Amino acid sequence: MIYFDNAATSFPKPDVVYDSIMKAMKEYGANPGRSGHKLALRIGREIFETRELLAKLFNVGNPMNIIFTSNCTESLNLGIKGVLKRGDHVITTSMEHNSVLRPISVLKSQGVEVTIIEGDSMGRIDPSKIKKNIKENTKLIINTHVSNLTGTIMPVKLIGKIAKDNGIYYLVDAAQSAGVYDIDVDEMNIDILAFPGHKGLLGPQGTGGLYIRDGLNIREMKQGGTGSVSHLLEQPEMFPDRYESGTHNGPGIVGLGEGVRYIFKEGIGNIRKYEEELTKHFVEEVLKIDNVKVYGPLDVEERGAVVPINIGNEDSSEISYILDSKYDIEVRPGLHCAPMAHKTIGTFEQGVVRFSFGPFNTHKEIEFAVKAIKEISREI
Repeated sequence: MIYFDNAATSFPKPDVVYDSIMKAMKEYGANPGRSGHKLALRIGREIFETRELLAKLFNVGNPMNIIFTSNCTESLNLGIKGVLKRGDHVITTSMEHNSVLRPISVLKSQGVEVTIIEGDSMGRIDPSKIKKNIKENTKLIINTHVSNLTGTIMPVKLIGKIAKDNGIYYLVDAAQSAGVYDIDVDEMNIDILAFPGHKGLLGPQGTGGLYIRDGLNIREMKQGGTGSVSHLLEQPEMFPDRYESGTHNGPGIVGLGEGVRYIFKEGIGNIRKYEEELTKHFVEEVLKIDNVKVYGPLDVEERGAVVPINIGNEDSSEISYILDSKYDIEVRPGLHCAPMAHKTIGTFEQGVVRFSFGPFNTHKEIEFAVKAIKEISREI
């Protein structure tokens, strides 16, 4: 089996990730922050170490500004709904995932003004259009770092400067970039960073996080037990407790920590370079095949390891089915929870067949996939 669906969930994970999760479950799977016994203290320390690792990865000064969530969608909902209220104005783009667009749609029905900046045919966003659409009541700018459809790398640093110069909060969706592309929240002027644990960070599903810059008053989405200030009925104000009611996914967070350690060990630059090489190999070869269309930038320095294609006018789900059933190649067809992005690049009706590569794919697998696409193209 060849797995090319890493943009949905990276697979496989490093062995140390699997081993650490099972060890935590079997040896010290207690409730962190709720008891003073040694098992609870150990899992609590492991969770804090993961905070420290993530803080180091994103150049966050205080690890307590890293909030653990169950996935990037929860993080985005917290960041968006915790900032915006009736009368505020938010700017986003047509290249966003529904994890951004759906919460914004709900808020629009509740009196939040929304401006959506259209991308070009390659999925690129012009920062000057964002600047031009700023209003007096603009409270938040949101955009993805790397498109989950076209792989287009967005000019985050430029947009962050625009936000900072105008006193506007900047939220970045790092679903496709965290763990592969350098993210420095200070250099990029990022106020809020949402990220999943199960993609480029090589952790398990059910993990994610949100960085919140010091001084931001973001409303929590839930209240409950935090193991702290338990004599009060009000939710504690301290970070990260304010946003982390309920029992953590302790073993999952331990596994996430091991994923980040693996990234530091291998070198994030080395991981990115290898994925760029895989992407370049694939793009160059499929462009030679008649009847195949590749979407997004062709320069690997402008795109992540996400490559959408179509073969003629064939339905993307049918091509995906053939790749799976005949060649044992796993990809993702359809709209990828990004309908506006598909409308932007002209693939809303057909969808696309998305190939997405990870650090455990090989050039031999790329060659086999290219061979399969050639055969399918000849047969349809």
